Amino acid sequence: MLRLLRLLLLLLLPPPPGSPESPEPPGLAPVSPGAPPQAPDLLYADGLRAYAAGAWAPAVALLREALRSQAALGRARRDCGASCAAEPGAALPAVSPGAPRPDSGPGPAQGSWERWLLRAALRRAECLTQCAARRLGPGGAARLRVGSALRDAFRRREPYNYLQRAYYQLKKLDLAAAAAHTFFVANPTHLQMREDMAKYRRMSRVQPQSFRDLETPPHWAAYDTGLELLGRQEAGLALPRLEEALQGSLAQMESCRAACEGPEEQQGAEEEEEEGASSQGGLYEAIAGHWIRVLQCRQRCVGETATRPGRSFPVPDFLPSQLRRLHEAHAQVGNLSQAVENVLSVLLFYPEDEAAKSALNQYQAQLGEPRPGLAPREDIQRFILRSLGEKRQLYYAMEYLGTSFTDPDPWTPAALIPEALREKLREDQEKRPWDREPPQPKPVAYWKDVLLLEGVTLTQDARELNGSERAVLDGLLTPAECGVLLQLAKDAAGAGARSGYRGRRSPHTPHERFEGLTVLKAAQLARAGTVGSRGAKLLLEVSERVRTLTQAYFSPERPLHLSFTHLVCRSAIEGEQEQRMDLSHPVHADNCVLDPDTGECWREPPAYTYRDYSGLLYLNDDFQGGDLFFTEPNALTVTAQVRPRCGRLVAFSSGGENPHGVWAVTRGRRCALALWHTWAPEHREQEWIEAKELLQESEQEEEESEEEEDEEVPSRDHSPEPPSHGLHRVQDKAGKPARVREEL
Repeated sequence: MLRLLRLLLLLLLPPPPGSPESPEPPGLAPVSPGAPPQAPDLLYADGLRAYAAGAWAPAVALLREALRSQAALGRARRDCGASCAAEPGAALPAVSPGAPRPDSGPGPAQGSWERWLLRAALRRAECLTQCAARRLGPGGAARLRVGSALRDAFRRREPYNYLQRAYYQLKKLDLAAAAAHTFFVANPTHLQMREDMAKYRRMSRVQPQSFRDLETPPHWAAYDTGLELLGRQEAGLALPRLEEALQGSLAQMESCRAACEGPEEQQGAEEEEEEGASSQGGLYEAIAGHWIRVLQCRQRCVGETATRPGRSFPVPDFLPSQLRRLHEAHAQVGNLSQAVENVLSVLLFYPEDEAAKSALNQYQAQLGEPRPGLAPREDIQRFILRSLGEKRQLYYAMEYLGTSFTDPDPWTPAALIPEALREKLREDQEKRPWDREPPQPKPVAYWKDVLLLEGVTLTQDARELNGSERAVLDGLLTPAECGVLLQLAKDAAGAGARSGYRGRRSPHTPHERFEGLTVLKAAQLARAGTVGSRGAKLLLEVSERVRTLTQAYFSPERPLHLSFTHLVCRSAIEGEQEQRMDLSHPVHADNCVLDPDTGECWREPPAYTYRDYSGLLYLNDDFQGGDLFFTEPNALTVTAQVRPRCGRLVAFSSGGENPHGVWAVTRGRRCALALWHTWAPEHREQEWIEAKELLQESEQEEEESEEEEDEEVPSRDHSPEPPSHGLHRVQDKAGKPARVREEL
């Protein structure tokens, strides 16, 4: 414990100098420039009250000021931390040669190290308090402290959801579209906002440039511009933006790390779970526990900086990949010295990287004479040394204090991990092999045997469909089950329960009507008695059946979760089919934005980037057109076509390797169950769980009602119930997953 406390002295080391200033949120200039920021929670609450009262202009002003105040609080914490670390006298006394080391055990030096630590901590606390008061006004950061709920709301960009509506009411459509887009980027699964975005795009007064992200982190804007210029072979123009992206990434990490040093009560459940041990009452245990949580939070900053807004996972090896692009771009324009500096920096992360070593040899040969002054970048050296120092402390805490730590970096040297922990970490990795390596699919012949045992046949595999990760499976539904689901869709449509489409024309073509039903809406209608509970229960059971088979076929080693389930019907509008040239659904990919001109598929909003596998389970074939087809990335060359039929499932990976569309439905009504699956448990379909609970509650209430009736009239003749009611009850029981196939 004492050794760990001595390592706390690293807290007082200053951050890398020269970190660029993070600007205000673009497009949100201060409402009251120069004035100390007010409390973000009060501003936000007042803004929501004004919004609820329909006072749109005050709501906009208050919500904008809340955003500014929250940003100012973050900047002040970062800047005060940097300035206090750099002030005279902040450095710790050096250890003279021959003096006892900090970890030399008990003895005379122990008290002096404790005095140094506590004196430095008190001096730093005084500096931070005074700096915050200068930057934020009387009371400093304590006056502006916000709770976890509000921090989460700002992280999810919820103020922009209200701002877009208020701007719309004020007829400021450009700002409304920008606010809507800003919210949607961080919340790509928000169905109402997705529909609002579609409305804005149809407005003639809203221009394409209105859809801009007002909160784009500067390093991502520079990074994307640099990659775009590199793609156009303009390395000279790309270099300043790539360098800006790297510096911005380091600055963003500094801001994140500064936020980790907030009050201990602001640490959330995630940190408590990762720590793995409850806080204890002693002084040193409390200090060590808080410090461990700070270190865990700091280590997560790498992943947070490398994660785009709205995404679930970070860009792998974000800093090393930027350095690789920098050294290659410098080499292209002849800046060999800078190319050497950047490739040497790559080798700090991966000393045995053959491509980097080969590039280094090539650059040195082109330079000719040795350049002894060339060395890795200083900012990267500082970053790595500091990160490794923090990892040592965290692994020490794992070994001796029983805490936990998930290393976010693949480049951490194995020698850094204590020998006693290596075997345990190796076993944990073997339990979850997909964290670093994707699962290897088993031979198709094996899955043919498995699926045949379940009454499902593999009709076409990826080879027969001229692609990768595609399959057509038959036999998932009986004709009777298809009929039940078709009736459910019809009854729900008759009740006006179209999920999000409100019975209007298809969003993809004016020649068809598009109706949709979610699992939760089906359960709610069943509970209200508008539709039969049999269909709602079967909808849940079938969606789980599809998920199980999709996981068995494509991802046997890695769990898949349902992310969205939708019962969809497309109906041809009579009298509007002559000389029709469009598609029922244009060619697209499900988790990326397809660019047919370049063949690229950009995994970014508005695509649902977390989707990993897609499935279409067809319910009927009594219509014209409506075949599913796959294409090349150019969206023109058809590679395979599938005709719908009852019980046929088309399953495929959701990325750019499987662009697909739907031919026009020219007569009749085409119905299918559309399902998307994800590896990310945080994106599992919550409505599916709610629907299951709702149906279970309804079933329990029916059983209790029947028991009460039996108890109240025990002597009544057991006359048969009316046919409709009796049939309804039998169907409810038949709808249970374990019996539905036997009964039907």
